Amino acid sequence: MDLFFSCDIEGVCGAAAWDQLGPGTPELQALCAQMTREVAAACRAAVRAGGERILVKDAHDSARNIDPSVLPEEVQINRGWAGDVYSMMSGIQHGDWDAAVFTGYHAAACCDGNPLSHTMNTSVDYVEINGVRASEFTLNAYMAGYHGVPVCFVSGDASLCDSARRMIPDIATVPVNKGDGNSATSLHPALAVKRIEETLRAQLESGAYRTCIVPMPPK
Repeated sequence: MDLFFSCDIEGVCGAAAWDQLGPGTPELQALCAQMTREVAAACRAAVRAGGERILVKDAHDSARNIDPSVLPEEVQINRGWAGDVYSMMSGIQHGDWDAAVFTGYHAAACCDGNPLSHTMNTSVDYVEINGVRASEFTLNAYMAGYHGVPVCFVSGDASLCDSARRMIPDIATVPVNKGDGNSATSLHPALAVKRIEETLRAQLESGAYRTCIVPMPPK
């Protein structure tokens, strides 16, 4: 299998406040470390399920959040921004991917499912496609679908995971946080890592990833 990963941070286990994302703060360092552990767990699952080519797109802020040394040797990582229209999905245009995997994803702007909810950036009030509020997951899943790539897995907050299942019923999800106003209740970080690895590996080994076709909008 050839697998494309898009990895964000506001849906990582323990994400709860914008202050955590301040440059150079200890909380950002801790959150980046957890992001790295979650991405590494998903990559291990992919390798153990038979993944041969795995490309990780670091897709938050500077796009230099993940520690590459923690990832399996089979993994390539794209850091920084190419400046192309693919944004968080940059790289999906280069290859014949069997499936896409999203980690650390979060609820859409104007949704109370995550205290860090937004779509693309905090200056955008909300994004709609054909009258329906869209998350970054929605936009990026459509980008995968445009290239014929199934989206088989997402981890993040419970609200985002629920909306992902409504869009792609066969997708495997791991909710690691549950938003409540300006707070979030999270799993233990080690349990989040364990569930991500086990759930994605089962999804890939079962072959269910093939049915995770993205339903493209009619217009």
